[in-house]
Amino acid sequence: MPTPTTPVPPAAPDRAAQSGLRGLHAHVLDVLGERIVSGAVPPGAVLRPDDVAAEFGVSRSVVREVLRVLQSLGLVEPRQRVGTQVLPTTSWELLAPAVIRWRGGAGTYFAQQRELLELRLGIEPVAAGLAAGRGGAATTPVLDAALEMVDAARRGDGRAYLEADVRFHRAVLVGSGNAVFAHFAGTVEALLRTRTSESRDTITRWTDAAAARHEAVGRALADGDAGAASAAATALLVVTRDEFIAEAPEA
Repeated sequence: MPTPTTPVPPAAPDRAAQSGLRGLHAHVLDVLGERIVSGAVPPGAVLRPDDVAAEFGVSRSVVREVLRVLQSLGLVEPRQRVGTQVLPTTSWELLAPAVIRWRGGAGTYFAQQRELLELRLGIEPVAAGLAAGRGGAATTPVLDAALEMVDAARRGDGRAYLEADVRFHRAVLVGSGNAVFAHFAGTVEALLRTRTSESRDTITRWTDAAAARHEAVGRALADGDAGAASAAATALLVVTRDEFIAEAPEA
């Protein structure tokens, strides 16, 4: 009678190799994304997989996956008998965090900040008013984050200020109880994080006055005053927008 054999399990995936592939994929994706949004690779240009693979020293499968991601973001589109063609800005997913990160470069930084601040002016004051009407669970995280910003500004701790700023705006949007507003929090976070790449003082300095404007929003929410919360959020965003307009390089 033959001796039964124990099946040999398949080899476990090489985690280091998988991590390396993910790193290569992310690197190629970021470089191509930044080239497209900066205009270095203009609309109408054709990305040829063989050329991309040769430039970055990666496999065609990595290139195919990168091009699929760029296509999902509206930056490129495959054209029969042409190749993968770069699309104009009007086709891009401008609210996607990856696109926001790429547009955070020097050439498009100020335009993106202004555009999205104008959009935020139509959303965040409404979200603040809604959150104020929902009470404690919706408002406490907003005030807590604002007070952390005040403390970080006093200590000159830019990293702590940024993280509290991200929590503040996320808490406002999520606290509104509106699922669409809550989804927008990822867009706002990506935008806030691009500010660390800019060196102009009025844009990156963590000031007591800016923290106080955030605190005013938080206290209006804690008081349950929807009108005051909305007005304070509007004032906060208007000042920020005007700072960016004032600091933008001459066209």
